[in-house]
Amino acid sequence: MSTSRQALQPTVESRESLIPFVVDLDGTLLKSDVLFECVMAFVRSQPWRCFSLLGWLARGKAYLKKQLAQSTYIDVSLLPYNPDVLAMIEEQRGLGRKIVLATASYHSLARRIGEHLQMFDDILATRLECNLSGHHKRDLLIELFGERGFDYVGNSLDDLKIWRSARYAYVVNASASVLLGIKSLDNIVQPTRCGVTEFGAWLRALRIHQWIKNALIFVPLLAAHQIANPLLLWHGLLAFLCFGLCASGVYVLNDLLDLEDDRGHPTKGNRPFASGQLSIKSGLMVCPLLLIVSLGGAWWWLPPQFVVVLAFYYVLTLAYSLKLKRVMTLDVVTLALLYTLRIIAGGAVFQLELTAWMLAFSMFIFLSLALVKRYTELLVVSRSSRTEKTSGRDYYPADMAMLSSLGAASGYLAVMVLALYIRDSATVVLYDHPQIIWLACPLLLFWITRVWLLTHRGLMRDDPVVFALKDPLSLVVGALFFLVFWSAT
Repeated sequence: MSTSRQALQPTVESRESLIPFVVDLDGTLLKSDVLFECVMAFVRSQPWRCFSLLGWLARGKAYLKKQLAQSTYIDVSLLPYNPDVLAMIEEQRGLGRKIVLATASYHSLARRIGEHLQMFDDILATRLECNLSGHHKRDLLIELFGERGFDYVGNSLDDLKIWRSARYAYVVNASASVLLGIKSLDNIVQPTRCGVTEFGAWLRALRIHQWIKNALIFVPLLAAHQIANPLLLWHGLLAFLCFGLCASGVYVLNDLLDLEDDRGHPTKGNRPFASGQLSIKSGLMVCPLLLIVSLGGAWWWLPPQFVVVLAFYYVLTLAYSLKLKRVMTLDVVTLALLYTLRIIAGGAVFQLELTAWMLAFSMFIFLSLALVKRYTELLVVSRSSRTEKTSGRDYYPADMAMLSSLGAASGYLAVMVLALYIRDSATVVLYDHPQIIWLACPLLLFWITRVWLLTHRGLMRDDPVVFALKDPLSLVVGALFFLVFWSAT
């Protein structure tokens, strides 16, 4: 693009003519897409009606948008608006220009957004008789304002035909394909590229750092003293990868279903999908892809028992995302079970029998850590005057004392299970000096007590498992814990 085009600016005379300043919504004023926002709200609130979406779409996109607008509620105050476009609109309003919102979103939602922002003199949007996108939007703007009788702010390839008929074309959040498409236009006003590095955003969305939890798959191998077996170790690494891909797919889906709750949270609002850094459409494409690769790889390389456990893990996490996490106490029990399923998956992939002691220990210790997460969320809420309840959860600040009691008790029960395990006949066979394992009990008591005290003081800002991997003292305790079991062999 030539320098003259990049430097093109409206003249004083054109400003005085008060040509309408027309702004697109999806991807332009809004760093998201209202249609997909409605789809995710519909799936979250009425998952049993998902197939209705296909029937509505078969009757036309405008009909789909109408039904979604009537079947869901979107809190427009929480949507991720683009501050640069908001500033641009304010600047043009200051010049006395007429500001028009022209969007393919359904008119009832567009009107609510307009009422929230209080910036528009007119709103043009989709109605049942016309889906206002592409050439339909261009034709309406020409009918109302004439060819070259308006300025237009947009972001997508669909806007190319509108920019060609506009006096000045403002291109924001432009992708590489859009920048290529506008090279033939001579009315561009300084296009801007997307300001987000998608690679970094995807790393955060997939939560690769959370894959460390899948190391629980190797617990049965350690307990059976088979960690040096190269074939089993290779199977374990494949299982780790499959579980990680499956878990990442679950994290993406969970974030898509939790958009509104995350936006109302002081820190979760910065997540890639909630903040608009990544599109909902891309997330919906990645979710099934990760699941197919995960289950396909497990089916091809690993025992069928592992595939069954992995599939059950996905179904349970889906149920958790859709409903269970909003049910008091059932949410934390489910989280503990999801952790324990990783150990069960390890037993399946290594073809090793799991002891009742191991499963009981896992349930109690991870129930305690799940309660740490809920307590931390409640502590954030209690320090904020905005709400009395955790967003998307069935807990209140008044529950904090009970949650801390239950969490500490569950952690101490894990220590008791460990103590009983030392006296088990199978333990005597596995270890030459089982009495040394008693040293692990005070280490675990110390760690659990410290975690809960830090949580009570508001110093637990991460997932407790992630915290343990970052906290130097926790790492020392973990090393000593494994040293005890190694010394007992």
